[in-house]
Amino acid sequence: MANAARRLFYAAVGLTLVFRLWLAAAMPITGDEAYFIWWGWIPDWGFYDHPPLIGWWLAALLALGDAEWWLRLPQVVQPVFLALAVRWAWPRLWPVQSDRRDWAALLVLLAPVNVWNVFTTTDTALVYCAVLSGLAWLFAVRDDNPRWYALAGIFLAGAVLSKYFAALLGFAYLIDVLRRRTARAFAGLAVTYATTVPALLLMAWWNAGHCWSNYMFNFVNRHGANTGLNWETPLLYAATLVYVLTPPVLWLIFRRRSSRRSASADFSTVDRSLATLVIVPLLLFAALSLFKTIGLHWLLAFVPFAILLAVRRLSACALPKLALFFMGFAALHLAAVFVVSRLPLETWRSLKIYPGLVLTFESRTLVARAAAGDSLLAADGYSNAVILGYNLRRYVPVLGMGSSHARHDDILTDWRVQDGRDITVLRKTAPDRDEYSAWFRSVEIDSFERRGAHFWVVRGRGFDYASYRDSVLLEVRRRYYALPPWLPQTACFFCDRYFPEKTCIR
Repeated sequence: MANAARRLFYAAVGLTLVFRLWLAAAMPITGDEAYFIWWGWIPDWGFYDHPPLIGWWLAALLALGDAEWWLRLPQVVQPVFLALAVRWAWPRLWPVQSDRRDWAALLVLLAPVNVWNVFTTTDTALVYCAVLSGLAWLFAVRDDNPRWYALAGIFLAGAVLSKYFAALLGFAYLIDVLRRRTARAFAGLAVTYATTVPALLLMAWWNAGHCWSNYMFNFVNRHGANTGLNWETPLLYAATLVYVLTPPVLWLIFRRRSSRRSASADFSTVDRSLATLVIVPLLLFAALSLFKTIGLHWLLAFVPFAILLAVRRLSACALPKLALFFMGFAALHLAAVFVVSRLPLETWRSLKIYPGLVLTFESRTLVARAAAGDSLLAADGYSNAVILGYNLRRYVPVLGMGSSHARHDDILTDWRVQDGRDITVLRKTAPDRDEYSAWFRSVEIDSFERRGAHFWVVRGRGFDYASYRDSVLLEVRRRYYALPPWLPQTACFFCDRYFPEKTCIR
């Protein structure tokens, strides 16, 4: 059976890699990806809404090329890397079950999201760092070796530099130590936490000099007024769990174990720590789902641990059945992607997102039709702007209020230097002429269709910065840069640039 599992694993590695490379090359860059790619093109110590690791990562890749498949390569190979990491770790953590390592690796490789997700975002770096940190933690639990605790901390620091909810993993470490209650465990946790301090200090330093934009986005601006209890979001979270982890794995994680000895061997200290790394974040997400939507991508860093726990709790004879289920589910995904890829774009014409799809696939054609000439090309939304910018290989700013999300353009664009310039805005929705007339000496509005989607072009002559500052930028300051007075500031790009006579204090 071990040889069969090994052959299945390596066959699946080859097939999924070919599929994922094809998908990465065939799919155009999405809005989120293009947003982070611009971080890589203009790297910094920090960025508006998330910590900086994905920007640094993409900067290194962009030094060698900017093709879609190349920028997605770390995400393309991620399932294989994680499966190989699990395969290496398994016999060292559970030597009496070393024959299960290929089954565990195969299930990690074929987890539903791992089959099709080739899109590079902050979660790409987060998953690498969080999974490696968690595996190092399990090795540390095995013998309380401080080197493993330090390695867990190094990768946890990388996770923190990827996304702030990596703190859930750090909290799971705390719960695990409180469960174990040994002096060596507490000392090890101190080593792990201490190793993350430089990353936290870097982010505190950068945010203090940049309007605390990470804090404002993640804890204030993105939540708005809809923070009350919501019965729909917990149901959505439950459905997301069922898909991401699959029903068999969920059942194995949360079922009550029999009091008699399991066929998969005794549940060891390492197993209990593994269960903590799975259950604590999932329960915290469940509590959070009472108030907000939990994105599918939020769960990705914990999927390998959930699968490891399921394999540990499953009898040997049931493992091939679970693998068969995963292979069948993966085959359905491959078939669905292939069918969708053969359909014409117009198939989705009735969907609300269709204009965005056309803009993603037809950016260059749309820009040529808009004929911006020497005027500054802009967009009215962040996704549109970064997609156009990636395809044109030149930065496209956002003119107007935008949203609470993806406001890194506030850092990159100085509207003072555009005073008097002609600006062309490409839009997917009908513009308000009066709104634009307040910002320009004169305004012309044109519209056209492309593949059944309607687009509008606003041609503004003579940009009036003063009017734009007093209408748009003043409101942006009120909505997104009203900082609480207890946050220490060394600088704020937005207020220092546009409102030097005022401070960004609520």
